Amino acid sequence: MISLPSHFYAMVDPIAGHEPVDLAKTLLAAGAKILQLRMKRASARDFLAAAEAMAPLCRQHRALFIVNDRADIAKLAGADGVHLGQDDLPIEAARSVVSSQMIIGISTHRVEQAIAAERAGADYIGFGPMYAGGAKETRVGQGLEILRAVRAAIKIPIVAIGGITEGRVAEVLGAGADAVAIISDVVFAPEIESKVRAILSIAPER
Repeated sequence: MISLPSHFYAMVDPIAGHEPVDLAKTLLAAGAKILQLRMKRASARDFLAAAEAMAPLCRQHRALFIVNDRADIAKLAGADGVHLGQDDLPIEAARSVVSSQMIIGISTHRVEQAIAAERAGADYIGFGPMYAGGAKETRVGQGLEILRAVRAAIKIPIVAIGGITEGRVAEVLGAGADAVAIISDVVFAPEIESKVRAILSIAPER
């Protein structure tokens, strides 16, 4: 079972207009130890170029580098892992593309999906959306009670995502998440480095 190196799971997403590699440098400089590259609208060529540029940066900062959706790009770029959605390659197919050492995370939205992901061999799960709003403009979030149920059902790490802001980090960690993935509240912040450092300083509610 893997152990996540930080409770902040940084997301490199260009929704706020930042150039992905520059954003990655900012996040790493602020202390991020997990970085996921998420480029939903990019061409495969541009996605690969960004991933190849970020992999050595993450190694330099001793941070985990995860590629969203694309097992092939994760392998080609030398990433530490790939994160898959419910409609992406199943774990067994992705594992045939990447090495046995590569981390595989799975997005889940229900307790049953979380259990299935663990049984299929996921190293961690993403769970959400936690709250309304966020990068996907979700109308209804799963909430803390369902997160607690997921925590009780599985042993692998949980990365909570969806509508999480700095002010909600403590309660999400306190409800059982091992880490929080935050997009909007970070990439739209006036001072991204300060925002990341503030999140990293937060302890879970007890």
